[in-house]
Amino acid sequence: MRVKSPSLSLFLALVFATSAAAQDGAEKKILTIDDYRKWRSVGSTSISDDGAWVTYAYSQREKDSILRVAHTQSDKVHEIPRGSRPQLSDDSKWVAYTLTPPVKEAEKLREANKPVINQAELLDLETGDKKTWDNVASFTFSKGSKLLAIKRNKSDSDAEHDGTDLILCHLDDGTEELLGSVSAFSFNKPGGHLAYTVSAADKNGNGIYLLDAATGMRRPLDNGKMDYGRMAWDEEGTALAVLKGKEEEKLEHRINTLLVFHMGEEGPTRTEYDPSAAFDFPKDKVISELGAVSFNEDSTKVFFSIKSQEAKPSDEDKESNGSGADSSDEVDVADVDIWHWRDRELQSVQQNRVAAARNRNYRAVLNLDSKRCFQLTDDKMRSISITRDGKWGIGQDDHLYVSDWKERLNDIYAVNTETGERTMLLEAQGRTLGLSPDSQNFLYWKGEHIWRYDLATDAHSNMTEGSGVSFVNLQEDHFGPLPPYGVTGWTADGRGVVLNHQYDLYLQPLDGGAAVNLTGGTGTNNEIRFRYIRTDSEARFIDLEQPILLSAYGQWTKDSGFYSLENGRLTELIYTNKSFSNPNVAKNADLALYSIQSFRDFPDYYVSDLTFSVPKKITDTNPQQLEYRWGRRILFDYTNKDGVPLQGTLAIPDSYQEGQKLPMIVNFYEKNSQNLNRYTTPRNASSPNFAGYVSDGYLAMQPDVHFNLGRTGDDMLDCVEAAVRKVIEMGYADPERIGLHGHSFSGMGAAYISVRSDMFAAVLAGAATTNLLNDFNNLWPGGGQNNHRYDIYGQGRYATNPYEDLELYLDQSPVNHAHTTTTPLMLLHGTADGTVPWIQGVDMFNALRFNEKSVILLSYPGEGHGLRQFPNQVDFQKRLRQFFDHYLKGKPAPRWMVRGRSYLEKEQALKANKKK
Repeated sequence: MRVKSPSLSLFLALVFATSAAAQDGAEKKILTIDDYRKWRSVGSTSISDDGAWVTYAYSQREKDSILRVAHTQSDKVHEIPRGSRPQLSDDSKWVAYTLTPPVKEAEKLREANKPVINQAELLDLETGDKKTWDNVASFTFSKGSKLLAIKRNKSDSDAEHDGTDLILCHLDDGTEELLGSVSAFSFNKPGGHLAYTVSAADKNGNGIYLLDAATGMRRPLDNGKMDYGRMAWDEEGTALAVLKGKEEEKLEHRINTLLVFHMGEEGPTRTEYDPSAAFDFPKDKVISELGAVSFNEDSTKVFFSIKSQEAKPSDEDKESNGSGADSSDEVDVADVDIWHWRDRELQSVQQNRVAAARNRNYRAVLNLDSKRCFQLTDDKMRSISITRDGKWGIGQDDHLYVSDWKERLNDIYAVNTETGERTMLLEAQGRTLGLSPDSQNFLYWKGEHIWRYDLATDAHSNMTEGSGVSFVNLQEDHFGPLPPYGVTGWTADGRGVVLNHQYDLYLQPLDGGAAVNLTGGTGTNNEIRFRYIRTDSEARFIDLEQPILLSAYGQWTKDSGFYSLENGRLTELIYTNKSFSNPNVAKNADLALYSIQSFRDFPDYYVSDLTFSVPKKITDTNPQQLEYRWGRRILFDYTNKDGVPLQGTLAIPDSYQEGQKLPMIVNFYEKNSQNLNRYTTPRNASSPNFAGYVSDGYLAMQPDVHFNLGRTGDDMLDCVEAAVRKVIEMGYADPERIGLHGHSFSGMGAAYISVRSDMFAAVLAGAATTNLLNDFNNLWPGGGQNNHRYDIYGQGRYATNPYEDLELYLDQSPVNHAHTTTTPLMLLHGTADGTVPWIQGVDMFNALRFNEKSVILLSYPGEGHGLRQFPNQVDFQKRLRQFFDHYLKGKPAPRWMVRGRSYLEKEQALKANKKK
């Protein structure tokens, strides 16, 4: 059943009434491509713990950013030119932020290969007083806001030691304290202690130190002419770990020991673990500083990384074959990569991951009570997730299943961290769903059910078999096993887990009993999708005894908003024809910061209480929009040839007169109707900007595509044509003046449609795969993988390969139909595209050129999958507008469209531009 949303509530009517009235004024300018650069974006948003202050920053292309800190209950605003990365103190008295150099100055520094040096500034929110520090790398407040720690950049980037100045600003009296040669620092969670490591040029004074934030007293916990790193506090801030080590001339890796300090009333107690003196430490390995150090929740275990020690190659080794292999096994060394069919990973993938392979390490644990150490992962089982209590790990071993294209599978093991013993839980398992926060359970998806493994009892149980509900995501349209909708979270009472369904939320008891519909069927009955919003970033459980906040989204209306769930009762808070961001809720107040947007309304930020009843507008990012013609966006329904219900959106100019038939641009990419209430920011990029086209009298349509497995191009053709026919039937579009655009995946679709349909007057295909047969065995230049998995299981959705169905790959390739087209096609491709090789665009261009078809290739040297350089973005926007204006509005074609432009002419134009 499709239901319409309630009428727009009074508060939203008031919020947007002025804006809408102004935009509907008679005399407006048409938005030009040159106007796009006037539009600002807004970021760096946060809200103070008490909800009294919010931060936000306006940024704009080629202009300095502006940071603002605004009081939520008054008109007081602090404005900071060139401010960014704000941090509010937890007592809401201070804000610290980065000051960047002016944009033009920073650009000159980068062009000269010089560092761009930032400042840090501290602002007193009550008085407006400021303090500034130069050459700052990072800063942070202590909990309780007694200290602000500011760490400077290295003065000599080539120096071997890592230490720099650390300034401690005492916020109560403004005094400062300088700590020299600090390499790393960290406040504990309560904020009472600051730990820091020292790395000096001559190693004198190197060590780990502890500072009492209340008294300022400092003490060394350990020091010596060693290197200290990977410092880590436990969760409660009562224990501290660090590695200390030294380099050995003939060994590749640093030899480290582990130091652990537990904070007690009479001072820290120390534990030192020296692998060289331990009988159970893995042979020929070292504790590695390349991996993180962490504690379990009661600080009785420390987890760290280990690595195989290696001898540094001698000069003789370097002069010989360098491989260490017997000369009978290897030929003389040359710069040759040996691609072998038994390789675990392609050579190209290995090359992309060489740093990760070189730094690969394995997790280990030290049980502090028993002083026993166990290696937890190895070359076969490289991944492990540790329970919060640290007693168990869930390891994943994929070495039997590594493939370029097959389903990703793992053997799953339970690893006892007290003994190091592994127990296989699952063989060839696909999807896993994670550990519970209470360390008791591990969930996984098998046979279209959610299963539970109880770590304490070593028992598996099908948790959803008796639920009375299927949690299979039937909307999934990729090849392979269907997934679940997902796990929302675990209940605070430890007796259940909250699961997503298509629309509703269910409480599933861990004992496998019947699932309880928490949202009472309101979602399913009204086709509204409810999802849990985590308002406390530190909460690990969902407490159903307390009110919880839910987002709401109408599957067919596209309305959205928020509901509350309390004591089993679902209450609508706000649900209307707008789009809302998830609220950022103040830690100690029922106030939230969130954005509201629609096609007409930029996503500006508002503050309100958690009833969302009286929002206060905080930002006004683009007031200049009122000067320009805009439009509105409507939703329409249609079906594909199989009768599958689909939706599309249609943006209509404000200047539209009843009965007009306008030129229309169609843009598509899988599903798009969910963007009905999304604002289109005017900007230069690699795709047409709807705001500019609609302002200039075009319709802009985005259809949904329903995919079956196998014939992806045909599915795009079917759904896009069906949507176009519907808009023509609705009376808006001129059937002789319709253009099509697609990029990347939909670029392939646009190219395919251009050679299989006569519905479009002109088509733009960006970064398009046009030869599927060639592309199947090609590599993604960006990552080195081949396209096997993408084509079979991924977005390609072909569900087979060209060796089993050659005809499918030939038929769905646009290049093979180049001789049949009558539609003018323009291709966009960057020569350094790391996703779709540039040669794919050239392949299509040459095929059409050979068949004397109308084709233009805009090839941008050095650009990737999307245009990144601003002059190229502007150039493309202008050429695309000229292309569509000619074919859809009948404007004269510019010279480059009629006769092209020679390479010499391009060079001359670039030289002339540089002289300006």
